[in-house]
Amino acid sequence: MDKSIIRFNHCDKDIFCCFVPDECPECGVRFSGKRLEEAPVSIPNPFSNGHKVPCAFLVAPTEDSVLRDFDGHSDLHTGVTNTNGVVYNYTRTGVHRDHQGWERCICIPLVQPDMFNLISQWDEYLEKFSSAQMWDPLWQSFHEETHNCYNYTLMFINCVLATQSKPALSKKEFTHTFVLPRIRRATKYMMLCREISQNHFYIMNSPRRNSQEAPSEEDDRIYST
Repeated sequence: MDKSIIRFNHCDKDIFCCFVPDECPECGVRFSGKRLEEAPVSIPNPFSNGHKVPCAFLVAPTEDSVLRDFDGHSDLHTGVTNTNGVVYNYTRTGVHRDHQGWERCICIPLVQPDMFNLISQWDEYLEKFSSAQMWDPLWQSFHEETHNCYNYTLMFINCVLATQSKPALSKKEFTHTFVLPRIRRATKYMMLCREISQNHFYIMNSPRRNSQEAPSEEDDRIYST
């Protein structure tokens, strides 16, 4: 499903769909000549083309997940992009440098755009780190729990943090702060896509809205000035 999802409110319901219908799918009231209680809101697509996001942490379903979907059951794979969008990722056969295959994934930008000094050294850091002996499968084997793609990406992030004289992030801290919120959002978005694809609409009780918006996840950066 490639169409954009919108949300509008009517009869105390939040209604998700791809277009504003002629009548409310919940109460049947026709909208012709009438104003909606709120203007329709576009729901941001949580997925991006990882090859177009430089210096970013990426999450995508593994290649052996048939649907390559964020359904809560697929195994996930992680990688880091260089400044040209090449995705460095660690597998059982060592570090791969992918020029394609990450066109639909969760992207977490790591660097502020104005950090020119770090950006200029990013590719050198990433290549040197990835060429280390510990990522050579002949020297140390891949392990699903202790030596995997997530260990690789987080260790690289912490190595760069060290060059910036900043404390390392624990696996728990990085996961709960930067990764899980985006995976939850992607999972909910996929649920909306499935419901709308099958039923044309997804309808839920309108929750009480907070007076203030939550901070945007898109502003998070691991490395910031």
